[in-house]
Amino acid sequence: MAGSEFRHDCAIIMAHIVKYLCIDSYDEVAGVNFTRQYFPKMFFIIGEWEYNNNGTMILGTAEGGKKILLTGVNWIPKVLDGTYSSSYDIARGLNHYYIKTIHHEFTHILNQTKDFPVEFSQITPNDYVYNDWSNAPYNSGYMQRGFISSYAQHSDGEDFAEMLSIYVTNTQEQWDSWMADAGDAASLITAKLDLVKSYMLGTYDINIDQLRATILRRQDEVAAGQVDLTSLTIN
Repeated sequence: MAGSEFRHDCAIIMAHIVKYLCIDSYDEVAGVNFTRQYFPKMFFIIGEWEYNNNGTMILGTAEGGKKILLTGVNWIPKVLDGTYSSSYDIARGLNHYYIKTIHHEFTHILNQTKDFPVEFSQITPNDYVYNDWSNAPYNSGYMQRGFISSYAQHSDGEDFAEMLSIYVTNTQEQWDSWMADAGDAASLITAKLDLVKSYMLGTYDINIDQLRATILRRQDEVAAGQVDLTSLTIN
């Protein structure tokens, strides 16, 4: 068990993950000036997970375009050695609990700076269910309704953030598999993705396919133990 006390060694690992998988990825693709301008200057981290009243986990939040909160930091060692959950290998566990969350929250930061196109909200305008997203029947079959995740059904803002963060942290093979599962509704998800791509390219000059390749390469390097996540040396 991670325990209730905050672990400073885990905070160091989290700082490396944020830098290597997020900040450095955007540096590589968009340039350091973009990162300095838009990436939040404040990260707040807590050791344990937070939970909503309905039992769903809060993995992170973004506030005012300036700071991001990340939870469950004490569990990073178990995610990294593959013992936290039998449902995920190391790379997928990192993605599910931390990497995707950081990119999701950073998407909110970007949207708070420059709103996404109104056309996005019109693709599935009557299918957002807000806080019912985790309840039956919405907690299954969501792809067949045009959503990339159950949480994407919450609202158009969460839908957009889920689209971008899930796309850039998963392989094309995985994405194609999801689109096959979505059936006819794959066209709705693809229409959303096209708007996400055009927004990022037109607003921030970022090709998210290039961003995805960079993130996945770096994620594999972390999962393979090729990156020192414990050093206190600033590079």
